[in-house]
Amino acid sequence: MERGNPIAVERRRFCVMSAKIYVGNLNYATTEAGLASLFSQFGEVLSVAVIKDKLTQRSKGFGFVEMESAESAELVINELNEKEFEGRRLRVNYAEEKPRFPFKN
Repeated sequence: MERGNPIAVERRRFCVMSAKIYVGNLNYATTEAGLASLFSQFGEVLSVAVIKDKLTQRSKGFGFVEMESAESAELVINELNEKEFEGRRLRVNYAEEKPRFPFKN
């Protein structure tokens, strides 16, 4: 049985079952096509997004990849986390949903 904050435990459980992956420390020149090519070695890629600044359209150095299955997501994380890609050591983890807080009037 997992211990600790029940919300944190549930969040970890959700992340492990998810197939959406956070990819950090990207080279600013990395493209979505380049990421898709790298990740497709480990399973079917459903979507890729390199996050860009809204004003400059320059990469923020991170993105998200959604794999077809939780198994391929786990494989990608095990194989690519801390590996070098385009001159940078990647950080590859399960994506965590940003907490949303209701606005107060």
